Amino acid sequence: MILSDYLAQADALAQACRALLDGLDPATRLDVAKGQLNALKDERLAELQGALRALPAEDRRGAGGAFNSLKTALQDALDAVGARQAATSGTASVDGTMPARRSWRGSLHPVTLVIDEICEIFRELGFTIALGPEAETEWYNFGALNFPADHPAMELHDTLYLGDDTLLRTHTSPVQVRTLQRFAPPVRVLAPGQVYRRDFFDATHAPAFMQLEGLAIDEGVSFVDLKATLAEFARRFYGASRRVRFGPSYFPFVEPGAQMDVEVDLGDGKGLRWVEILGCGMVHPNVIEAAGLDSEKYTGWAFGMGPARIAMSRYGVNDIRTLYDSDVRFLEQFAR
Repeated sequence: MILSDYLAQADALAQACRALLDGLDPATRLDVAKGQLNALKDERLAELQGALRALPAEDRRGAGGAFNSLKTALQDALDAVGARQAATSGTASVDGTMPARRSWRGSLHPVTLVIDEICEIFRELGFTIALGPEAETEWYNFGALNFPADHPAMELHDTLYLGDDTLLRTHTSPVQVRTLQRFAPPVRVLAPGQVYRRDFFDATHAPAFMQLEGLAIDEGVSFVDLKATLAEFARRFYGASRRVRFGPSYFPFVEPGAQMDVEVDLGDGKGLRWVEILGCGMVHPNVIEAAGLDSEKYTGWAFGMGPARIAMSRYGVNDIRTLYDSDVRFLEQFAR
């Protein structure tokens, strides 16, 4: 073989490959086009590479350059096919007449919605928001709230201890004492926050949950003020036609203690029924004294509720665990 024959064969292979690529259907995938090209050129390229050794020494340089140029030209042609397909695909995927996809927007959790609504109602009744630490001392969590030293709530099976005298608060009641130590009466505060208890996670209990407590301390405050304020809250939250009732209950930090029930329709077809929504009572004189105030001069009342259970009664939820599942399909029903 002489150099001119070698160059003619290389040129013929280049033309055949270009014809193959130019004749491809635009819908042909790039990997399919590459396979067809390889089937055409691989054997003939191998023959041309082997023929280099049969050429005279003075012709091998020129033939080798032609061989490399052929390989580069074929790869460039294949790249051009890929670029042409990408451009065509990109253009075809844009349809200006199609409506835009609905963008997903986050919303407030049902429990957060309830807390915000309750806080707004009590703001209109003269209350402000007070916050406190979630890691508390045993004295603030129990001692200052008139818990006896042998109360079962102080045992390890009920309370999560972080150290000898430090624990995760079991209620937001310590905020009441801390507030009275900082501010002189009259005091009207609402204390929302996360609390922790060693409860089993079931349909009505959770080991970590939000709690919301209220406190009113002043001269001459009576149980009548407690009933009037909480009844007004219930009418604003559940509706003016809802009835409320108070029954006796016991809490170490109030005397007397009570629970408040509201007539609620839980949406299960059984109609209105009495549902307990909070515990309350007159602040125990020992709690007032522990905060550094004179219990002969000041009286007050307090209440505590679980916003998650309030949300259950508001939205007809019968299992508290669904509020913790983070299932968007469930939560978006209450989005605002």
